[in-house]
Amino acid sequence: MLRVGLTGGIGAGKSEVSRLLASHGAVIVDSDRIAREVVEPGTPGLAAVVAEFGPEVLTPEGSLDRPRLGGIVFADPARLAALNAIVHPLVRARSAELEAAAAPDAVVVHDVPLLAENGLAPLYDLVVVVDATTATRLDRLVRARGMTPEDARARMAAQASREERLAVADIVIDNDGPLAALERRVAEVWEELAERAARGPATDGAPAPE
Repeated sequence: MLRVGLTGGIGAGKSEVSRLLASHGAVIVDSDRIAREVVEPGTPGLAAVVAEFGPEVLTPEGSLDRPRLGGIVFADPARLAALNAIVHPLVRARSAELEAAAAPDAVVVHDVPLLAENGLAPLYDLVVVVDATTATRLDRLVRARGMTPEDARARMAAQASREERLAVADIVIDNDGPLAALERRVAEVWEELAERAARGPATDGAPAPE
C-alpha cells in the first residue's frame, strides 16, 4: 500500500485531481467529507459537539448549524481548539478504517486541504501538491465560484503560501493549463504511484496517522 497526501491551495484544482486519481483506481480518503460525516445527526460526534457548545448549534431539523458554529469557533481560538479536539480524532479513526479496508497494493490518497498548514507531510509515504499561479487561482475563484476578488484573496491569504506547500511536495501537479493537460499529467503521476505501490510497503519509516 502506498499512502499519499494530496493537497493544494484553494482554486488550484485539488478536487479535480482527486476525482481523476479515483478514476484511475486510487482509494480516496477525503478529510473534509469525513469531517461532515462524523457530525451527522445521530452520531456520537454530533452529540459531543452539542454537549460542548449547547443545543443552539443545531438547526430546527436537528442537524449541525455550521454557520452558527463557525461564528462561535472562528472568533475564539480556545473554542476552535475544543471543536478540533472532538472532530479530529473521529476523522483520524474513520480515515484509518477506510485505509485498512483497501487492498495491500492500493494507492490510498488522503485528500487533505490543510496538510501543509498542520505539518502533516510526515504522515504519508509521499506528498502530491496541486499547484497553480496566484492569478490562475484568483480567476477561478471569481469566475467559477462567484467570489468577489477581495473574498478570494482573503481565503487564499488564510492558507499556507504557495512556497510553503511546494516545500513539502514530493510530486507537483501543475494546473495552470486546460483540463486535457491536467488529465495527461495526472495519468503520468498515477503510473508512478501505482508502480511504487506494487513494489510493496514503503521503507522510509513514515509513521501511520495517530
